[in-house]
Amino acid sequence: MNAGWRAMESADLDRVMAIAEVVHPDYPEDRAVFAERLVLYPEGCAMAEADGIGIGYIVMHPGRLGVPPPLDSPLGALPETPDCLYLHDVALLPAARGMGMGVAALELMDALAARQGFRWLALTSTPGARAFWDAQGFLPYDGGAALAAKLASYGSGMTYMTRPMKG
Repeated sequence: MNAGWRAMESADLDRVMAIAEVVHPDYPEDRAVFAERLVLYPEGCAMAEADGIGIGYIVMHPGRLGVPPPLDSPLGALPETPDCLYLHDVALLPAARGMGMGVAALELMDALAARQGFRWLALTSTPGARAFWDAQGFLPYDGGAALAAKLASYGSGMTYMTRPMKG
């Protein structure tokens, strides 16, 4: 099976939404959120494919440490003084398991951060993904009460995590 990552295009948004419904049913986001991220930061949006079929996606963009964007909300604009590359979402269908696509997604994130000069990676982990991010060297970030309140709006068990960029 031939699997890999490629740049996301606007024509992929229907597939992104279908994948999101399977992988993240508890964290629904409007199509407009993904469309805006693709317009604002296309270099941070990619599709995972196996034999030409979309099996996942990744969406990332410049951010500020300790300040994740609200779930299911447009950014409006990228931050003027970003200090990290924020992983908005990575979703892989069950068919992608065992193909190394999660690790490959993290390699994409590291490479993009290096090209853009970011020293930090950041993400908000769902409870089910926490062990994966722990194994990849991400650590919980203590952002105080304001961050805790924002995470609570995502749902229970969410963890904001960071890791220095490798390389």
